Amino acid sequence: MKKKIAVLLCLTMLLGTALTGCGKSGSDEMVYAVEAGSAGEEVANEKGYKSNAVASQADALMEVASGTSDAAIIDLLMAGAMIGEGTSYPNLVYTDKLTTEEYGVGCRKGSDLASYINAVFAETYTDGSLMETAKKYGVQETIVKQEACEYTASEDSDVAYIQDKGTLIVGVTEFKPMDYKEDGEWVGFDADMARIVAEKLGVKVEFVIIDWDNKIMELDSKNIDVVWNGMTLTDEVKEGMECTNAYCSNAQVVVVPAE
Repeated sequence: MKKKIAVLLCLTMLLGTALTGCGKSGSDEMVYAVEAGSAGEEVANEKGYKSNAVASQADALMEVASGTSDAAIIDLLMAGAMIGEGTSYPNLVYTDKLTTEEYGVGCRKGSDLASYINAVFAETYTDGSLMETAKKYGVQETIVKQEACEYTASEDSDVAYIQDKGTLIVGVTEFKPMDYKEDGEWVGFDADMARIVAEKLGVKVEFVIIDWDNKIMELDSKNIDVVWNGMTLTDEVKEGMECTNAYCSNAQVVVVPAE
């Protein structure tokens, strides 16, 4: 499976153009299932596609599998893990690559936690542990090089607040291979990296499922401390959050039933 994801990602990056295949993506009659508040919903709106907003990308795939929607727009990374031979949806394929984008981690606006995470990204990239974690989940081809970075604490430190309460609360949705449950425990590339940050902070980590459309509100209300779930760095996200450096490249792709 990990090899399949890596090959899929590599081929897509090399092609760099829209892939054609089954289905009729872009047709005026098609209805696209998208995760509410996601980059997939944003690109569907930009292109004027008829869309059906659902709670998660996993739900978007279920919509296509059940025939409720004609297609889905989801992250390439999730497509690599969830569709095709040997996966949860062997009868789905992806056709068009609609965007290229990058993932970042979101913190409260003005939070020094973003600076702290950037420093951890730089440290783990240099010592190789970031790439080893990426290989564990087959996403090594997407990792963005991390430059040297030092943590700068702010006067009203979010890092100190998290250390005082003893828990880093991470907002997630079910998104394989970044955050997903296995044997009752959250695993995935993002989940593992969040644990590394929590360990360096000297606190416990807690994963909380959030409504993706309300992620900024969840941060501002301090229900969570960080959004760490394969989050695309859109203009809206960067305006509403303090974001880390990009750590992973991605794309939005159209998923349809195989013919």
